[in-house]
Amino acid sequence: MELLRKENRSIRIAGKEVELAKNEHQKLNSFWYPTVGATGAFVHMSNPVEVKQPLDQFTDPAKEFVHSIIPDDQFISSILDKIGQNTLTLPLISQNITSVDANITWPLFTGGKRIFANKIGKTMVDIAEVNREQVSANQQALLIESYFGLRLGQRVVAVREETYNSLKTHYDQAIKLEQNGMINRAERLFSQVSMDEAKRELESARKDLEVAQQALKSLINIDADKDIATTTALFINENIPSADYFKELVPVNNYLVNQLKLQENIAGNKMKIGRAGYFPTIALLGKQTLYSNGVDKYLMPRTMIGIGFTWNLFDGLNREKKIRQARLTGQTLAIGKDKAITDLKVGIDKYYTQLQNALDNVKALNTTLDMSNELVRIRRKSFQEGMATSTEVVDAEVMLSKVKTAFLLAYYQYDVALINLLSLCGMPEAFDQYRMEGTTEII
Repeated sequence: MELLRKENRSIRIAGKEVELAKNEHQKLNSFWYPTVGATGAFVHMSNPVEVKQPLDQFTDPAKEFVHSIIPDDQFISSILDKIGQNTLTLPLISQNITSVDANITWPLFTGGKRIFANKIGKTMVDIAEVNREQVSANQQALLIESYFGLRLGQRVVAVREETYNSLKTHYDQAIKLEQNGMINRAERLFSQVSMDEAKRELESARKDLEVAQQALKSLINIDADKDIATTTALFINENIPSADYFKELVPVNNYLVNQLKLQENIAGNKMKIGRAGYFPTIALLGKQTLYSNGVDKYLMPRTMIGIGFTWNLFDGLNREKKIRQARLTGQTLAIGKDKAITDLKVGIDKYYTQLQNALDNVKALNTTLDMSNELVRIRRKSFQEGMATSTEVVDAEVMLSKVKTAFLLAYYQYDVALINLLSLCGMPEAFDQYRMEGTTEII
């Protein structure tokens, strides 16, 4: 389990997804801060910006004033006429302009969009964390299946070896009895065929064991050259709570249900963001000219600050459509959540039934195992005394091997059903507690 948490690639990927969600949340928080930027430009115009003013509008009133004092004046009037023919030109902006400005924009009111966006970002982090927990639970279930599958394979190999050695011993005895004329050749051949069949089953079990080894190594990402020696035994625990107990945990702890709840929360906040679109956006604006050439300060101030707003009064009903879409999404998620809870409760019944079947099999096989061991002991002794045939001994050995294998398989099925049941309830960590309180396999 420690190697799984450290080395499993699926869990590590889920951890990176949590980091990505946190980064997205931090990006959304940036809307609370001001935006500061710099702009610069060099502009060449076809002609300078100037103010031109004819002087006759000033000289004509002066001539009338002079004539009111000196009616026959000619000298001053001629001078004023010459002056009035000219035009006063005042340059404002030259043809070449260079400026570098710093700008700041700080939104003060957005109708609540930033608040709801921040809530969405936090919920996205929660969804990623629940997904990581779900991936971890799934990988733990796979680990239990792989580890105890390896344990089962090792025990089955041991049973096959024991059966093969017993049949080999029986075959050696059969050869001696045939030589002494106590059994015929057919019985000796039957024991030989049974021994060869046991050897073939042993080799098949060893190949299955190798596959189980590789599956577990791949899951925990360890060196493929190492063989894993399992030390945790298969187990059963008869003190299991009722199925209703586990069903009550599904709406609260199940990962899929919790993700749907969080997605429903996101849909609600998106609807609130859509409603916030009816409000104006108010922002603080500022500008500072850092460098300017070609424009005088009296024409364009170097520092400006103010407050502005933008208000979208009509956007083609886009806001209404977004609100309706968010509402429909929330309704769909609510229905999906109820359906998921119903389906998961069916899954609880399935795994709980598998648990009960495995327990019943173990109880039934306990008696069968004792009787099979006793039958093998009696048949072996009878065969040595010439009171039983080779067929009877082989049948007893094969039956004992099948009972032991079925016994181990029932334990394995119990363990796999238990971890899947606990994973559906969002509590895979409870598996170890049930294991410590359970009974390990003894054959």
